[in-house]
Amino acid sequence: MVRDDKHEALEAARQWIAQHEVEYLLAQFVDIHGAAKTKVVPARHLDMLVHTGAGFSGYAIWGTGLARNGGDYYARADLSTLCPVPWLPGYARLVGDGHVHGQPHPLCSRVLLKTQLARLAERGWTFNTGLEPEFVLLRRQADGDYVPADGFDRLDKASYDYKALARPDNRRFLERVTEAMAAVGADVYQIDHEDATGQYEINYAYSDALKSADRYTWFKMAASFAAEEAGLLCSFMPKPFADRAGSGLHFHVSMADAAGVNLFEDDSDPQGYALSQLGYRFLAGILHHAPALTALCAPTVNSYKRLVVGNSLSGATWAPAYVAYGDNRTVLARCPAAASNGGWPTPAPIPTWSAPRSWPPASTASTARSSRASRSTTTCTNTTRAACTRPASATCRSTWARRSTRWRRIVCWPPRWARNSSPSSSGSSGWSGSTTCAM
Repeated sequence: MVRDDKHEALEAARQWIAQHEVEYLLAQFVDIHGAAKTKVVPARHLDMLVHTGAGFSGYAIWGTGLARNGGDYYARADLSTLCPVPWLPGYARLVGDGHVHGQPHPLCSRVLLKTQLARLAERGWTFNTGLEPEFVLLRRQADGDYVPADGFDRLDKASYDYKALARPDNRRFLERVTEAMAAVGADVYQIDHEDATGQYEINYAYSDALKSADRYTWFKMAASFAAEEAGLLCSFMPKPFADRAGSGLHFHVSMADAAGVNLFEDDSDPQGYALSQLGYRFLAGILHHAPALTALCAPTVNSYKRLVVGNSLSGATWAPAYVAYGDNRTVLARCPAAASNGGWPTPAPIPTWSAPRSWPPASTASTARSSRASRSTTTCTNTTRAACTRPASATCRSTWARRSTRWRRIVCWPPRWARNSSPSSSGSSGWSGSTTCAM
């Protein structure tokens, strides 16, 4: 039965590749530092990627534990991760699990995560995570030094600054990354300017932990490419500037049963956090293992320039310097009070994003030129996207990349998933009663 399912999945992948005119596949995995590693594989060798995997020298990869005379490291493709690469027409990505001597490699971080998730699955549980990555956009000067990319972004208290979000270069970058996240089904629901100069945060809806991890890697790939294309550097460095707040990665976590009920939620919690006994036990484990987790989550010297008690120009570092929990942004595990939590957005359905080999299509080339110049609203003719079902009288917004034709596309606005559904404000599968870990 398993073999039949795999055969069907492989055949479906072949059809998808042919339909979307994919010529090359990125066989992707990450090293122990979370850096994306890939090989480019012609699409006709899909079977090899699935059954054997793309081969790498294990010694050349951080964290594999393989010696120079050890076995080769193979990234064996997970077909459920197949998706187009919007900034590389004709390319698709496949995430791989590390294998050595034909067996899953226990030091592959994805294999390790799947092993732990399988233990939860035996109880009928699903571990859900929602990630909030912070980053800083930098520009390199003639002397080689890096400074914030936006020279007008100089406020001491820069959080939620409208002007920085609205400036064309910043806005285009954020729009490109948002559109790239849609390619992997990640629903971006908030974008904001953070506390430091040139610092932003993009929030996308939660999913199971494995999918969240794959999407976060994708986020870094997309953000780095979009920044480089604009002549910038997207830095995830914990503390780029000594006098400014640093960047972190927030984890919103919860556990769901087979019916999707949030097992961390209990409205009768006397402490007011809406946490269940299971939620508190999970929290206790996080606090108990905080020293070891810190070694994994803060592995560089620069990390500890952020994890200090002190102030920045804005008056706060926002760093979780205390191994504690509560409704407090300076602690390791924040538990938003039930009265203010209100539930977090549930994942909204996003239609499969598929870019043709040439974007925009020839039939819309003239519209593309005029829209790129004016960025004005136009009348939807149902030719801007094959999947668009809006009436011809509806208005669409055209979004374009500034530097490269590879990013050009027309997006029906508002997207169909936003018109047909709305995020849940509460419910068993939402985020009420979740725990936020701010390593």
